[in-house]
Amino acid sequence: MKAPQFEIGKTTIGELIELMARELGDNDALVYHKREIRYNYREFRDICNLVAKGLMAMGIRKGEHISMWANNVPEWVLAQFGSAKMGAVLVTVNTNYRSFELEYLLKQSDSTTIILVHGVKQPNEYVDIMYELCPELKNCEPGKLNSARLPKLKNVIYIGKEKMPGMFNWDDLYEFAKQISDEELQAREESLKPDDVINMQYTSGTTGFPKGVMLTHTNIIGNAYSQAECLNFTPDDCLCIPVPFFHCFGCVMGTLLCVVSGATMAPVESFNAQAVLETVEAVKCTAVHGVPTMFIAELEEMEKNKYDTSTLRTGIMAGAPCPIEVMKAVVNKMGASEICITYGQTEASPGITMTRTADPIELRVSTVGRALPNVEVKIVNPETGEEVPPGVQGELCSRGYHVMKGYYNMPEATASAIDSEGWLHTGDLAVMDEKGYCKITGRLKDMIIRGGENIYPREIEEFLYTNPKIKDVQVVGVPSIKYGEEVVAFIQLKPGETSSDEEIKEFCKGKIARHKIPAFVMFIDEYPTTASGKIQKYKLRDAATRALGREKDASVETA
Repeated sequence: MKAPQFEIGKTTIGELIELMARELGDNDALVYHKREIRYNYREFRDICNLVAKGLMAMGIRKGEHISMWANNVPEWVLAQFGSAKMGAVLVTVNTNYRSFELEYLLKQSDSTTIILVHGVKQPNEYVDIMYELCPELKNCEPGKLNSARLPKLKNVIYIGKEKMPGMFNWDDLYEFAKQISDEELQAREESLKPDDVINMQYTSGTTGFPKGVMLTHTNIIGNAYSQAECLNFTPDDCLCIPVPFFHCFGCVMGTLLCVVSGATMAPVESFNAQAVLETVEAVKCTAVHGVPTMFIAELEEMEKNKYDTSTLRTGIMAGAPCPIEVMKAVVNKMGASEICITYGQTEASPGITMTRTADPIELRVSTVGRALPNVEVKIVNPETGEEVPPGVQGELCSRGYHVMKGYYNMPEATASAIDSEGWLHTGDLAVMDEKGYCKITGRLKDMIIRGGENIYPREIEEFLYTNPKIKDVQVVGVPSIKYGEEVVAFIQLKPGETSSDEEIKEFCKGKIARHKIPAFVMFIDEYPTTASGKIQKYKLRDAATRALGREKDASVETA
């Protein structure tokens, strides 16, 4: 079965939902296995309309900012598409945020409304944080917040049945919806344009303060469609989505990718390897997404218990460098023979390059693919900005429909990320071959310079993955008066394995250049990560610097 056709750049998310409801109304749109929720596309459209009308009845205008602070609950998906139908900008909030980070985001984004669950890791943690930030909530009528710290915030909507002082309940939206006619909603939808900002995501903040990335209907519909095309997605597909919705991986490459292709969304509320595999088996998913650490956990769970993953065909592994051995295991043991790699960043909506399902396994394990359809990619010399020939390392830059509108209220940061010719500078080092396939070799700031030699952590990591005892490895540089920087490897061993720094160094001898052999090896149980699964190398670098007593060397200039 083929999905209905539409024109990218001339279609809004609301129009997309209407098209799928009209053409594929009886097909499953959203399935939550654990909750026994199943909406077809017609039902999904209708409930999104209620959410849109409810938000309009609250007085929320086109272009107003609504923050969403929740794990992958059904209301997240309904808020994503309901708010898009009535033209509000959905601001996604990292589920790991606490009061300091939340206050920054709500202020910086000018959010007038926040929708939240009670909490994810502890009971009422989110509710308690809201009352801490806005003590006025406890004594105000819902919708009439007057906060000293967050003067623009007026509405707090709680996803749950309990009545929270000062907060609306999610179900109130359905009651409010009765105040808005179908004609009023239609008029609002007809006022929206494909180039309107509809989604705002804050960069993970692995360095510095997070920036609000403004994404339009065209940005994210186009990107979701391009990746769906690379996966050969159709209305017959069903995608298990365990990656967080607050990240582009979840709400563009996940939910929206399904909607543009008329496929079924099968989310997992909070990542758990068992829950993912149970969903794949019960809903008969044909695809599953994840960052490498998720796939590693799923493969370990499959060693302990039996799951039927025979319906799996494809999916995307992204968000962090993908170890070759993990990729092979996903193909051979999980059965996702057409699994693809996507590379990108939030500023690119997020995909830039992608492997294709028909690519030989060698390309799918050794590269991040080639440019998505209608996307330009070039590799430039970071010093001169000039394009380099195939095979030469430089900074990866991209241009096309997918490049963000900019950072919210940060014109200088926008200008430094997107040049005058419209090229987005990713800050990632890469090599492109003659056929356009790219390998990511590191980040400009991740490069280690030891005694004048440039060392790229990814190269050492890939080598160490060949050690049968090693489950995962991250390589960083620490300051050194003698060499400028030295190499540190943070290693996770496979269950039941033991090793030592000397054994690891011995494994490297004669196999990689001496200056690339880690000067220090540290064994670690868990890596510090962002909630979207990206490993925070700067935290590893800081930990190694402290552990080795190199703080005094950190100010020494490296050359």
